Amino acid sequence: MNLEYFIAKRVQSSTAYKNSVSAPIIKIAIAAIAIGIIVMLIAIATGVGLQKKIKEKVSAFNGHVSVSLYDRNNSITTVKPISLHQDFYPDFKSVPEVEHVQAVATLGGMIRTETDFEGIILKGVGADYDWSFFKDFLVEGKLPTIKSDKTSREILISDDIARRLQLKVGDKARTYFIKPDASTSANPSIPRAFMISGIYDSGLEEYDTKFIIGDLRHIQKINKWKPDQVGKFEVFISDFDSLDEIGNKIWRDIDSQLMSQTIKQEYPNIFSWLALLDGNIYIIIAVILIVGIINMITALLVLILDRTRMIGILKSIGASNWLVRKIFLYNAMSLILQGLVIGNVIGLALLGIQYFFSPLVLDPSTYYVTEMPVYLSLGHLVLLNVGTFVICLLVLIIPSFIVSKISPVKAMRFE
Repeated sequence: MNLEYFIAKRVQSSTAYKNSVSAPIIKIAIAAIAIGIIVMLIAIATGVGLQKKIKEKVSAFNGHVSVSLYDRNNSITTVKPISLHQDFYPDFKSVPEVEHVQAVATLGGMIRTETDFEGIILKGVGADYDWSFFKDFLVEGKLPTIKSDKTSREILISDDIARRLQLKVGDKARTYFIKPDASTSANPSIPRAFMISGIYDSGLEEYDTKFIIGDLRHIQKINKWKPDQVGKFEVFISDFDSLDEIGNKIWRDIDSQLMSQTIKQEYPNIFSWLALLDGNIYIIIAVILIVGIINMITALLVLILDRTRMIGILKSIGASNWLVRKIFLYNAMSLILQGLVIGNVIGLALLGIQYFFSPLVLDPSTYYVTEMPVYLSLGHLVLLNVGTFVICLLVLIIPSFIVSKISPVKAMRFE
């Protein structure tokens, strides 16, 4: 243990130090660092968690990248089919970042009960559909069983549609779709009797109010498509952070008659809003750091003034300005570390409560989720603590220069 560190610990632990006028200021500085870390942890964990959860939910309904025919019709229902026989299906070997490709189609219709009716969009899926996302959304019943050799009448409907139409698991859902040649047909609608196998709640109001999920072959028959024709392909990738780059790779590798869109391109409003969250997090961190730095500078200045006589004694026995400055910087370092430890313990405890018990709920119509999600990686935690410690300590080097201005003679006369 070096000399200046030993002196710093003796100064900090002394009775005079604890009873001095600087003691309340020191406590405030520690509290400021602790509160700052708590706020920054919550801001990062909730901001990143909200982004991650919304991205997962939007991806669950659309995939990360969609591939379809060029079509100027902006309808959400599929108009022009695409052949299943593509080089990238079922394995997109030319783009190694692609994890899964699935064929789907959509068709607008209406569910009717004895007392009410509701407009819906049937999303048709095949045996290749990845249900892993919907396992988290399922609130009642089970996922539909879609096999490659038999058309299934099971459907998954949203909790929102089930409540409005007073439907439950096991009920029959009488659904009507418009024929492609409805203008020349005496009976323009095509009925389908589905059986509700499960109810989901994604928290995404835009989807929960419209979508039911069932067998793709119903849409193929209604639209008079061939068994090898689908609406589009949904592509899932391994790294969402590289979505734009991977999306460009996919676009370059598909046929010229096809088009591809990332979910950022399909839903720019959602992702523009998510991008604003990053800006808010940076602003919060900057403001909190400024407040913490100001408190630490104040504490250091008060500590120097309070220990002016000690500085004079140290200088009179040959201590250099840098040695004395290091004594006070060691004290400041100790205070910062105390604040970091207290802040991390309280902050992580609060995040743990939200993660396991979810006391904070959100309006899904505004935030796309029903409860505040939290996500904090080890990298975020380490970077936040190390960054805060280093920035505060570097800034404190400047006010420590006051030590070099203190005269030993005047300091020893100082009361």
